[in-house]
Formats: sequence, C-alpha cells, structure tokens
Amino acid sequence: MKKVIIINALLLILGVIAFSGTADAASLLEIYQQALQSDPRIHEAEARRLAALEAKPQARGVLLPQLSFAGAYTKSSSSGTTVVPPSTTPFTNDSESEGTTWRFTLRQSLFRWDQIVNLKRADKTVAKAEALRESAQQDLIVRVAARYFNVLAAEDVLTSVHADRQAIARQLEQAKQRFDVGLIAITDVQESQAAYDQSTADEIGAKRSLATARNLLREITGQYVTELSAPDDDFPLLTPNPNNEADWVELSLSQNLALVASRLDEQLARDEISFRRNGYYPSIDLVATSSEQDTEDTNIINGGFPSTSDVNFTGNSIGIQFSIPIFAGGTNTSRVKEAIYLHRASREVLQRITRETERQARDSYLGVLSEISRVRALDQAVASSRTALEATQAGYEVGTRTIVEVLNSQFSLYAAITNYYRSRYNYILNALLLKQAAGTLQIQDLERIDQFLKERATPEQIIAEEEASKS
Repeated sequence: MKKVIIINALLLILGVIAFSGTADAASLLEIYQQALQSDPRIHEAEARRLAALEAKPQARGVLLPQLSFAGAYTKSSSSGTTVVPPSTTPFTNDSESEGTTWRFTLRQSLFRWDQIVNLKRADKTVAKAEALRESAQQDLIVRVAARYFNVLAAEDVLTSVHADRQAIARQLEQAKQRFDVGLIAITDVQESQAAYDQSTADEIGAKRSLATARNLLREITGQYVTELSAPDDDFPLLTPNPNNEADWVELSLSQNLALVASRLDEQLARDEISFRRNGYYPSIDLVATSSEQDTEDTNIINGGFPSTSDVNFTGNSIGIQFSIPIFAGGTNTSRVKEAIYLHRASREVLQRITRETERQARDSYLGVLSEISRVRALDQAVASSRTALEATQAGYEVGTRTIVEVLNSQFSLYAAITNYYRSRYNYILNALLLKQAAGTLQIQDLERIDQFLKERATPEQIIAEEEASKS
C-alpha cells in the first residue's frame, strides 16, 4: 500500500504535465487572441476610442466657414368684401399670390471663446481615449491570465482530490481485508471510510469549481476550452528588473495608463471651467448672404378684369455681427461654479488613482519576490511531505502510527503539491500586474510565458486513462 500511495503522488507531480493522449492544448497567447476578438470590454473600449477621435474634426470644423441654404415656395388665395367710408357700397376683392424665395448664408466665426477652448480640449480628449484603450488592452491581458491560471489551479485541485480519493479507496479496501483477518480494529476501517466519504464530497466540489473556472474563461473568450498548457518544471523564476521597489514606483507614477488618463481627465475638467465662461464673452462673426424673392400677385376687384403684378427682388449683404451677453438670470455663474466643483472632484480622483497606482506597484513588486521564495519553499515542502508520508506509512505497518496519521500525511502531500502549482501561477500573475502598474505590459510578455508552457492532461483525461487501465 505504501508503494501505491507514493506512485499516486509521483503521478500527480510528474504525470499531470505530460499525457500521451492529450490533443493540442491552448496556450496563454492563443486564449488572449481569442479574448481580443470576443471580449465585450475591449470592443467597448475600441468603440469609445473611435468616438473620441471625432472630437478633433468636430472642434476644427466649427472654426471653418459655415454655408447654409434656405428656400421656400408659397401659394395663397383670398376673397372678401370691403366697405370704404363714406361710401356704403361694398366691393369685392379676389386675390392670388405665388412666390419663391431662396437664401445662401455664409458665416465665418471670428471670435468665439467656446470654440477656441474646444480646439484645445480636442487633443487631450484624443490622448485620453488612446490611454484608456491601451489600459483596456493591458487589463485584458491580466484578466485572461488570471482566469487562465484559475482554470489550471482548479484542475490541480481536482486532480489532487481525485488522486487522494483513489489512494484512500485502496487504503479502505486493505483495511477491510486486515480487519477480516483480525490484524486491525474496526475503528481503522471506520476512519478510512469517513476519509473516503469526505474525499468523495471534496471531488464533487472540485468538479463544480473547475466548471465555474472554465465558464469564467469562456465569458471573455466566447469559446469553451477544456485543454490548457501549463508551466513546466523549467519555468524560470526571475526577479523584477530593475530590482528596486522605488524604481518601479517611479515608473508607475509616470507611465501607468490609468493614471495618465486620470491626469488628462483633470486637465479637461479644468478646461471645462474656461469653456463655461464663454457665457461672459462676446462673439464676433462675419456673415454674408445672397437672396432672391420672386412673387406674382393677381387681384380681381368687383368681378372686373384681373390685374397682375410681378415682383422680383435680389439682395446681397456682408457684415460683421457682434453679440455680447449682459444678463442670463445667473445661469452662467451657476454653470461656472458647477465646473469648478467638478474639477475639484477630478483632482480628488487623480489623487486616489495616484495612491492606488503606487500601492499596486509596491504590492506587485513584493508579490513577485515573495512568490519566488514561496515557490522554492513549497517545492521543498512537497519533498518533505513525501518523505513524511513514507515514514508515517512505515510506522503504520509496524503499529507505531495510526491510520488517521497516514491519512493526514497523505492529505498534506497532495495539499503541498497543489499549493506549489498555485504559487507558480501567482508568481506569473504578480509579474504581469507589476508591468501593468508600470504601464509596460505588452503582448510580448505573454509570448515569453508561452515559451515555458507545455501540454498536460486534464483531470477528465487522467480519470479516463485510469478507468481504461482498470478494464
């Protein structure tokens, strides 16, 4: 039985990585490319960026000449009687009128403060949109990596729990055989049975957790992927470069994309104050018009002969229009105050994001260093737990250890293996988060990670192979 337990542990450590029946597993970069095509958040960010890019042509367009045309066609008729004192004899008047009118108007702005401010704001609006788009791409990289490694971690847990259950099942079977021949007490059988029942429940829960993790990954990729590549044993644990916390904080405060966007947002809020002061400033426009009116009137008095008149009027004008606001009921003052308060709020947002960025940089930097140490410590813990299990099993064979101690040692081994794998995933995530905080996270980082990913068996494939070997 000792050999069975050790073999299962080694299969978990080594066999999970390589599996002869595994089809091509998806890599981290492939999953990211799927998400790039399918994730609604990145599509939303791209649409908002394209919309923001239109701010500049709109701001420039109102400074260019504005040409408009207006035309009208009218036709009317009227009839009635009229008495003109001192005469008491009424006379009738029937009339018809038909006319056309058209007008071209050319308007060129000479001075409008709101247009000047808008032109200045357009560049900042575009820059902010670009920063937010890049930030969304980096966020997608982190979200994909987090959910990718969450799936791997859930697979590790299920594989570990299943291997534990299989080992306990063999222990339970052997305990029953020993009890039947009177070598052990019934309590050992009951302890093994309780452990087996608990492991069965744990495996059911692990399967549910794995399904949830895969669905969360599907949420951003649009595809259900069951086979993922995992870090191999040669995955390098590199310290951050530069290996100095202060340098990473300084880099983050200057390049973090969310912080850059927040700075631009604060500047736009400040420009909004200037924009709303337009209500106090005059406006000057150059206006040129060209118009023509053609009207034909027909009148019939007392049923006599109709008289017709034809009027044709053409006019051209050019001039400068000047307008200055005097009083608007306090609306302008209120709008300026509102903009001042909103600018104050944007400054507080900038301060909050600055502190969050610094905290993220420090936390991610320390996270990378701590996970490097933790991976190495857990690697040693796996070896120590395996040795402890062998010793406990040997003690049980000679009667110095109980079945409970064997079960606990076995559980500790599988937990150490699972924690070891999880710590490696956390190291990768912290490294990505550190680069995100510094604003330097790129797709090339995923390409470097992919170099150390290998295909491995899924828990379902491991279970299927076990069933096939039994039959």
